[in-house]
Amino acid sequence: MIKTGFAGLAAIGMLLLSATLALAHHPMGGALPQTSWHGLLSGIGHPVIGIDHLAFVIAAGIAAALAGSRVLLAAVFIAATVAGCLITAAGGVTLPMTEVAIAASVLLVGGLLMAGTTTVPASVFAVLFAVAGLYHGSAYAEAIVGAEATPLAAYLIGFGLVQFAIMVAAGWAAGRARAHAGRAALEPHLAGAVVAGVGLTFLVEHAERIMFPGM
Repeated sequence: MIKTGFAGLAAIGMLLLSATLALAHHPMGGALPQTSWHGLLSGIGHPVIGIDHLAFVIAAGIAAALAGSRVLLAAVFIAATVAGCLITAAGGVTLPMTEVAIAASVLLVGGLLMAGTTTVPASVFAVLFAVAGLYHGSAYAEAIVGAEATPLAAYLIGFGLVQFAIMVAAGWAAGRARAHAGRAALEPHLAGAVVAGVGLTFLVEHAERIMFPGM
């Protein structure tokens, strides 16, 4: 039904709004997780409190569903975020221009949704999700660097599970909208426009910081 499609888009908007309101609230109050429970809670919270991360995960879920490879593409992205987190948290390697790359990935996936994903091969999204996942995961690592192995493992499980849940929910909403004709068919494009706007905003902000460090 059309109402179901509109509900999906409204849910996306609510998730983005809730992320904005939560930006100042670290899941663990800024403390390094010391237990598996703390690590799990911190991992669950991090993909949600950052609007750029959340926007990408939502858009990735929609794109994966429309590309007809929902589970595989979700697995690619989540595996890449885990790898990116381990590279930084355990390997001590910081990826260059992380914030800029994340903002660019949000803008790109939003732009692809705006343009329509029916002509974009799943392999293109797989490459995008793999590269973007490394950067998103590296950013997640900032909250867990220095933690013991047990809370680190729980942290990885936490953000892996919450990302999968968000991608599945977003993909389900997009699939419901696509199944019905009329205005609901436009909703993936509208969601893409919202996500692209988030990406562009963050990209401009990061570019200004680089060009005008004193501001």
